[in-house]
Amino acid sequence: MYKSFSMDLAGRTLTVEVGRVAAQANGAAFMHYGDTVVLSTATASDKPREGIDFFPLSVEYEEKLYAVGKIPGGFIKREGKASDNAILTSRVIDRPMRPLFPKDYRNDVTLNNLVMCVDQDCSPELTAMLGSAIATAISDIPFDGPTASTMVGMVDGEFVFNPTSSQREKSTLSLTVASTRDKVIMIEAGANELPEDKMIEAIFAAHDLNRKIIEFIDTIVAECGKPKHDYVKCDTPDELWKDMVSFITPEAMEEAVFTDVKQVREANIREIKDKLTARYEETNPDWIPLLDEAVYKFQKKTVRKMILKDKKRPDGRDITQIRHLAAEVDILPRTHGSAMFTRGQTQVLTITTLGALAEIQKLDGIDENETSKRYMHHYNFPSYSVGETKPSRGPGRREIGHGALAERALIPVLPTEEEFPYAIRTVSEVLESNGSTSQGSICASTLSLMAAGVPIKRMVAGISVGLVTGESDDDYIILTDIQGLEDFFGDMDFKVAGTHKGITAIQMDIKIHGLTREIIEKAIYRTKEARTYILDDIMSPCISVPRPEVGPYSPKIVQIKIDPTKIGDVVGQRGKTINAIIDQTGVKIDITDDGAVSVCGVDSDSIQKAIKIIQTIVTDFEEGQIFEGKVVSIKEFGAFLEFAPGKEGMVHISKISKDRIDRVEDVLTLGDVVKVVCLGKDKMGRISFSMKDVK
Repeated sequence: MYKSFSMDLAGRTLTVEVGRVAAQANGAAFMHYGDTVVLSTATASDKPREGIDFFPLSVEYEEKLYAVGKIPGGFIKREGKASDNAILTSRVIDRPMRPLFPKDYRNDVTLNNLVMCVDQDCSPELTAMLGSAIATAISDIPFDGPTASTMVGMVDGEFVFNPTSSQREKSTLSLTVASTRDKVIMIEAGANELPEDKMIEAIFAAHDLNRKIIEFIDTIVAECGKPKHDYVKCDTPDELWKDMVSFITPEAMEEAVFTDVKQVREANIREIKDKLTARYEETNPDWIPLLDEAVYKFQKKTVRKMILKDKKRPDGRDITQIRHLAAEVDILPRTHGSAMFTRGQTQVLTITTLGALAEIQKLDGIDENETSKRYMHHYNFPSYSVGETKPSRGPGRREIGHGALAERALIPVLPTEEEFPYAIRTVSEVLESNGSTSQGSICASTLSLMAAGVPIKRMVAGISVGLVTGESDDDYIILTDIQGLEDFFGDMDFKVAGTHKGITAIQMDIKIHGLTREIIEKAIYRTKEARTYILDDIMSPCISVPRPEVGPYSPKIVQIKIDPTKIGDVVGQRGKTINAIIDQTGVKIDITDDGAVSVCGVDSDSIQKAIKIIQTIVTDFEEGQIFEGKVVSIKEFGAFLEFAPGKEGMVHISKISKDRIDRVEDVLTLGDVVKVVCLGKDKMGRISFSMKDVK
């Protein structure tokens, strides 16, 4: 027998079935939201993984195309690697749940979400977030949950919860909020320059709904929840801790970490580890494998005490002070646009590339609203940026996540396709990293787009603030512009990007069990202050407005409109006509169903030549029009001219010359290019030309 639980959630029915499927998992929830069906499971290993100093949590979100009635493309005909959307969803599930597992838990845990059926009005991503929380809460895996998640959109100025497909299409806000019983634990947002106060209102409207969902989950746990299992606690032995602190001393550790140069700090810590290793080699060799985690814990306690109690940051900055900033454009001479943004030891170079609309990215996923991407942002984080050595194996989940965040931040300010008929790609290369490279990539991308001549509506800047908390909700410090050490040892990484007008993107990661409204409000307004400074004092002096036109090495695109009924004439049978135009001129041509024709090329003369040919093809020929054509066939009675690919007309022998001629070949040969005037259509319906009547 299985048990079924249901609640009304934003006007649709959420049903959770427990015990029906996947009985061998530690916890399983068969989720139904409308007609969307997701199987969420939570499993854990029996024993801790040896030799690690972190919690090994894996989150998977598997999109199956059968869920939307599709067969995968390509030769293999089965799903391949996870899509970007699947990876981003896995990260959104991971972030609110990870802090709620015990910090010293070392058993492998996997949260798997199998998307089996999709109702476009009921988000499978949201269903999986709820399913993972429920599966873990009812399992025997130690977990201080549950969590609940809500999506918020904004249509016609009003909030909509868990928006439908049509609402998502019109929405100017895409916000996901995860909560525990009392606090907000995760925020992910993309917005069309939403004011800070409105964003805060949306966050806590979602939080109120999350609390109702948690009440529903509590009823499931009460009936189906398993007792939590015991586990092997992995913590620094008290004897090691006391000896280490006594031998090294807190003062020496503070001196070691108190520097704004990451390499110096790392060298200091290595020296401390070497001293401890030498101390324990003979007396306590079994402590040596535990030193990395013990020293990390010592650093963390030292840094947190310095910040919270002494109001001192490791690099000596004030609590609200931003590191030294610099902005430059035109770093690379022949790319379409480039810019570099530096914040302390974080440095990002972004390159903009413009292309024809045919180069937009096609998407083959389970969301019917997301079929293509005109703007693409890619983020690369090489090992040399942090002074390490390892081979590049392509982008990982973090790189995909940071690229998506920057992409989301910039989409609201991009020109429309009609205003700027280009496909746009930006690539952020992280050259040096010491905290908040994703926000550096947003600033660098804004500058790079402007340098490339992309007419963005407003500049976007991003900044991250951190948090260190004490024993109570009132005991905390918010840090502006956190560096890597403050991120590692702090409690929050709250990234906010936006314009002067409002917020365009948020991503919040925390390591504690949620944030109060007071902390969230202060963090959001602190980022606004910092963002305003970056926009006005750093970015604007570098380049204040987008360049009026694209650069000399960029493709030029001219767009014209034609009668949609004439598209077939331009394309020709099996593409013969359009391919001939491309061969003749060297341009790229894109035509949309509504008759918008984009002609792309580096040479303006070639573009104009192609446009002239297209306009000739779609013209309804009238008497008196002048054309230029090439002789392609000679007959006894006249010559046939091709005046555009696939378009021919005839010059009768009597219309070739003002003087009488006996043979066409006396005046014309194959390949000659001549000017003619249109005489209309002859009795056979062919276009008739005259050479002798051209004025």
